[in-house]
Amino acid sequence: MRVALFVTCLVDSLSPEAGRATVQVLERLGHEVVFPAEQTCCGQMHVNSGYRREGLALARRFAAVFGGFDAIVSPSSSCVGNVRETYPVLAAEAGDPAFGRQVAELAERTFELSEFLVDELGVTDVGAVFPHRVAYHATCHSLRVTRVGDAPLRLLRNVQGLELVEQAGAAECCGFGGTFAVKNADTSSAMVADKCDAIEATGAEYCAALDCSCLLQIGGALQRRGSSVRTLHLAEILAAT
Repeated sequence: MRVALFVTCLVDSLSPEAGRATVQVLERLGHEVVFPAEQTCCGQMHVNSGYRREGLALARRFAAVFGGFDAIVSPSSSCVGNVRETYPVLAAEAGDPAFGRQVAELAERTFELSEFLVDELGVTDVGAVFPHRVAYHATCHSLRVTRVGDAPLRLLRNVQGLELVEQAGAAECCGFGGTFAVKNADTSSAMVADKCDAIEATGAEYCAALDCSCLLQIGGALQRRGSSVRTLHLAEILAAT
């Protein structure tokens, strides 16, 4: 299958290892992975901040860049959710039914990595080896927008040597929420403190998630408190051998 990597701004800028790991996993499974160099921001930040015209322009660019691939896969449930949920709304607001049909078709081919592996390819064991104790943080977008279900957990349970530990309040927000963490810093800090308490209580060596934005929030808080727990994107664990 010819797969396009939708790398996202944050992964490209701050967590390139998650993008590289995504490619490694897909290529290990025999797929051709293409990186469209023309890709830019998907527009999520613009739309969330009220810049809908700019968000629409980026949606049109995304559709032009990623057309023609069998599948579009990303290590970010947040940005995939933007393509699926926001692009059709932007097309409707613009009164452009042709673009609406285009993005509706595009949404059907755009996937977060874990759901692509489990739901589309039927793969739950990618041949990974990671002999460590891991807590999984279910990000808000993966739960409520892309709705990946138990796909990440099924993949983690099939990683050789990995011990998956249950975290209290695993479905609770880490407090990032994009600009929420900036505009509501005190509330965000209190939320991530609770999240870190829950993660450390599991005795985990690593905290895994599907969104590097949440891992940035959690990882920074853990580091500031001197915790030994480290954060890793799910793709990095799946790429480990």
